[in-house]
Formats: sequence, C-alpha cells, structure tokens
Amino acid sequence: MGNMTSSQQVGGPAREKTFFGQPWGLANLFGVEMWERFSFYGMQAILVYYMYFSVGEGGLGMDKAQATSIIGAYGGLVYMAALAAALVADRFLGSERTLFWSAVLVMLGHISLAVLPGVIGLAIGLIAIALGSGGVKTNASVVLGQLYSRTDTRRDAGFSIFYLGVNIGALAGPILTGWLRVTNGFHWGFGLAAVGMAVGLTQYMLMRGMTIGAAGHDVPNPLPSRKYPLWFGGAVVLVGACVLLVSTGTVKVQWLSNIVTVVALIAAVVLWCQMYFSPLTTATEKSRLIGFIPIFISGSLFFGIFQQQFTVIAIFSETRLNRTIFGVELAPETVQSINPAFIILFSVVFATVWTKLGDRQWSSPVKFGVANVIIGLSLFFFLPFAGGGANSTPLYAIIWILFLFTMAELLLSPIGNSLATKLAPEAYPSRMFAVWMMSLATGTALAGSLAGYYHPEDASSERTFFIVIGVVSVILGVLLITAKKWITAKFVDVR
Repeated sequence: MGNMTSSQQVGGPAREKTFFGQPWGLANLFGVEMWERFSFYGMQAILVYYMYFSVGEGGLGMDKAQATSIIGAYGGLVYMAALAAALVADRFLGSERTLFWSAVLVMLGHISLAVLPGVIGLAIGLIAIALGSGGVKTNASVVLGQLYSRTDTRRDAGFSIFYLGVNIGALAGPILTGWLRVTNGFHWGFGLAAVGMAVGLTQYMLMRGMTIGAAGHDVPNPLPSRKYPLWFGGAVVLVGACVLLVSTGTVKVQWLSNIVTVVALIAAVVLWCQMYFSPLTTATEKSRLIGFIPIFISGSLFFGIFQQQFTVIAIFSETRLNRTIFGVELAPETVQSINPAFIILFSVVFATVWTKLGDRQWSSPVKFGVANVIIGLSLFFFLPFAGGGANSTPLYAIIWILFLFTMAELLLSPIGNSLATKLAPEAYPSRMFAVWMMSLATGTALAGSLAGYYHPEDASSERTFFIVIGVVSVILGVLLITAKKWITAKFVDVR
C-alpha cells in the first residue's frame, strides 16, 4: 500500500549475528516501519469521518468537500515532506537521526489528535504527522540500504521483508482504530495510533545501538553552520505564512488539495528541467527523461484514483455499504484493510511472475498502461449501486473493486520505483526519484480535489463521476500501450 523509496548503499557495519539470514538492523527497521504504518493508516482510516461527522457524533461537522480536500492535501504533503526529509538528512542530521526524530514527530502528531480538541488539534496533528511520516518513509529505506554492501545478494530479499512490515501495519491499523472509534470515540482511535507509534519508537530506541551501528550516521553534504539561521529562518517564515493564509481565510480549506496538486506539479517540472538542461546530463539520459513524461502523467492520474480509498471509497463505505457479516456489523474503516491484505497475498506472486518471465515480461509502459486500464474499469463496478440507500451495496462488490485496485497497484507502484532508479541520470539519482515521488504527491492531492465532485445524494451526478474518471483513465492507459515503442525507444536500453 505504501510506496517506499529506494536508496543508495554507502557501506554497512560488520555483522556476526543475523535475523533469518539478514542483518539484525532489518528486524529493528521492520518493527519501527510496521508500527509507523499502523499508526499512519489507522489514523487516516478514521480521519475523514472525524472531519465530516457531526459534533454530536464526535466529529468536527465539516462539509464533505472540505474534509476530502484536507485529506488530499495532507496525503500530498506526506510525499512532498519526503523531499524535505532527504534534505535534512543530507545536510543536517544524517539518515539515522532524521529517521529517529521523524518517528518522534509522528508520535507527537498522533498525541495532538488524541488530546487536543477541534481544529487546533487537527491542524497541529496533521502537520506533524505529514512531516514525520515523510521522514520515516524516506530514511528508513536509506538506513536499511546501508546495512548491506553493494554486492550483498541479500539486499532485495531484505527490502521485500521490509515491505511486508509496511503492509502488516497497514492491514491492522484501520481494523483496530475503526473498532475503537466505534466503541469509544474518535480520540480513542487517535490515541491507539499514538500508542502504536510509541511502541515502535521504544523498540527502535532499545535496539538502536546494537542493530543499526554506524549505518546512516554520516551527513553526506553538511551545511556550513553560518547558513543555519538563513535556512531555519526561511522555513519558519514559510510555515508561518501558510498558517496565516489558511487561518485568516485568505486561502480557503477546500482549495488546499488543488494548491498542493499544483505545487507538487511545479516541483516535478523544476526538478525535471534541472536534470534535462544540466551539462552533466548526456544525450541518452535526456532521451530517457523525455520518455518518462507520459509515465509521470500516467502515475499521477493512477494515484488520483487509487487514493480515493481515503476519500470517496471511505464515504461510500460509511453511507452505502452493507458491512454486516454473520450478524456482526464491521466498522467502515475495516474496508481500508482490504487492499493491504491483497498486497500481502499477491506481491510475491507478481515478483515470481516477473522473475520467471525475465526478458519476456511486459515493458514498463505496458505495465503502466494496463494498470490505468484496470483501475479505470474498476470504477464502472460502482455504477449498479449509484443512488442507493444505506446498506444497499453488498460487501463483495467493494472487495472486488479493491482487488482490481491492488492488481493495478502491483503493476504500477513498485515498477515506478524501479523505473525511476533505472532512468535516473548518473549525476542525479536522488533527484530523479524525487520526480517520481512528485507524481505520487500530485496524484494523492488530486484525489482530494476530485472527491469534491462526488455527490452520492444525486444518482446521476454519482454515475457521471465514476464514468468520466474511469473513461479518462482507460483512454490514457490505451494511449500508453499504443505508444510503448516510442517510449521504450526513448528509454534506449531500459524497458
């Protein structure tokens, strides 16, 4: 479910004892990432309900369009924060200390949601979690990579085990926070997310010295101390200006996802241009960058649909879905555990298929194209239930739709991670991956913007919503498949 960054290895500590044949540091990082994802997805599962449920139901009573805009903006900021966290690691703290303090920030954010009332707790909590999660997402992978030498054949297996931890946390979090929200209220659910992160952080601190060693402690490009005031002052001014604009109503809440979408897109364009027009980029590398443009567009729209799990599908699950199984009504948050469950079941299957096919497997643009077609078609399965009342949609329908979401995800998300590392100019390995991360940021924020057009109370409008987005995605996928020869030609020797 989560999209993990790749890392460049810079050497690792000596290892005598192993964890299932892997460095013991993997066990520690597996644990902290699992608990961070538990808290992240557990909180996000109840977040949209907290914002739009009435005050009498324990919520904030927001308009649904405002709530989904905040969800989109928040999700996009997580991926944009990954860039800021990489900068902090490279110039100030190193990857390991950035990981540690990011985890602390995540925990404090969940505590804010749990104990601070109203919009103040929401704002402080989401900003802290977005910044912290971006730091954990980036630097946990970097530190893990530094536990292996460049030639260590265990690396891919180690990252596969690490990714399993991500999805175990994503599976368990929504189920438990959703149950606690139903039985005790929203702030208890947020509190459980805080406890989960605290458990992960405690485990990491206890095992930190003996399992991580020197990995991630170097600061690759330290900033001269004389420039600290300028950088920190600039950051404070930027954050203060954003808070002031939103708090005074100059920037309306329902605009937030649109703003983050545009900012992420501009960031991607700037990063791309820096690479393309650099004298350090060769003609072959420039050709690959041109070929990456339709891949970026495909990924952005894909995640604009995929991340509807936390907006449109969350609303649909709460208002339409018949969630009763064997006489027991499941919390609507439980639906958000379906995708990670399928990921756990099928990720190994996909990896095995690609390995067995070798050179005969689909090229990257075909995989992306098929992913867009599948996720576009999945939206059509909502149509028979448009305009229905409470409990009008059977649970198997949403399970089938999220199964298709997962198949599409496995065709695109890990492939995009891999492709970004293969297409990166030699002088800019991190910057190219940052461009790919901006497609996730753009798409995630776009999901919040698109959700503003979802009006389930009007059957005709609801059908139009699913049809238009589904058709656009299918057309984009077909165009991508059609253009596969041109794209792969631009990629030169990369498929």
